Amino acid sequence: MLAGLLEASHLATFDGLAALVARHGETAGLTDAALYLADLREENLVRMGEGDERLAVDGTAAGWAFRNVEVVTGGRSWLWAPMLDGTERLGVLGATAGEDPTEAVARMRALASLAALLIVSKRPHSDTYAALARSRPMSLPAEVVWPLMPPLTFATKDFAVAAAMEPAYDIGGDAVDYAQAPDLLHLSVFDAMGHDQSAGLTVAVAVGACRNTRRRGADLPEIADAVDVAIGRQFGRERFATGLLARLRPSTGVLTWVNRGHPPPLLLRQGRWLTTLRCPPAPPMGFQFGIPAKDCRYQLEPGDRVLFYTDGITEARDDEGREFGLRRFADLVTRGAADGYPAPETLRRLMRAVLDHQRGRLQDDATVLMLEWRGDQRRTLTLGG
Repeated sequence: MLAGLLEASHLATFDGLAALVARHGETAGLTDAALYLADLREENLVRMGEGDERLAVDGTAAGWAFRNVEVVTGGRSWLWAPMLDGTERLGVLGATAGEDPTEAVARMRALASLAALLIVSKRPHSDTYAALARSRPMSLPAEVVWPLMPPLTFATKDFAVAAAMEPAYDIGGDAVDYAQAPDLLHLSVFDAMGHDQSAGLTVAVAVGACRNTRRRGADLPEIADAVDVAIGRQFGRERFATGLLARLRPSTGVLTWVNRGHPPPLLLRQGRWLTTLRCPPAPPMGFQFGIPAKDCRYQLEPGDRVLFYTDGITEARDDEGREFGLRRFADLVTRGAADGYPAPETLRRLMRAVLDHQRGRLQDDATVLMLEWRGDQRRTLTLGG
């Protein structure tokens, strides 16, 4: 099954993948196989290849497999398996299994894994993926920002990273970034001034300057200065972005960061909000004041979670002017972890709460990036973990 599917995939298009997976699944006793992709907000699972069938992420067997990253039974001999690119949840595979459930589950896991890899390999060449993942039109600033983002979930044996960004179809000036190097994890969060096309261009310059300088081996203050200069030169000091740039050394748990006018990270330990990681802030990037940023260090303990975020989360106000607040933010994340949800599912639920707080219409971009060092999340992010 897997060898045949892999061989047939080389000249396949994204639009032909669903039929290809179904045909090769039959050779291993998995009939009527169907692929469903998660939409941008992870509210629905949309069928690939035929029709416009949608299954809710909440309240369905397919959604359970997606939310909890496990194979589940959807009635009779029907199985659902999550499709993962590494630890990024793409959607689910559904199929009718044969008589041996144990063997069928193993085959479903294998087919779902290869299907996910094929989807990722084909989606850059197709607009169909974007069309399936969108339940409504996307704004131009969001169209600029989203291609800059790395996968919003990533994990190794030493750490797990997960992120979420809202309003997904109208994100304007927020961005997250991370990258791995030998015994080093780079992380950054940016929040550009405004919520328009210029904000999207500002944060695009910020991410590009950060990556360009980082890849030359620069330290954190130097990277922040490079972003400051790039935005200032491009926009004549009329635009700016706040940001946090950080590095984790996975072998030791030492976290280093600089703050350029941004809300400080929160540290969660043993199911509670322990402290705020404060560091002397430097001015936002883009003004070119020449004031150097100071890098700060903190020794994490195994299982610690660090939350990097933009003020669109904590300062979100309801109809009566009440802020969402830091306490509610931290409590929702710790509660999700305590309930055993994978990190991306915890953040999905957090963003639903933020959206509900403002009746679905955010006044500002809301972004969170969660880092866990040597904890349990990396095991819950993989199928069978």
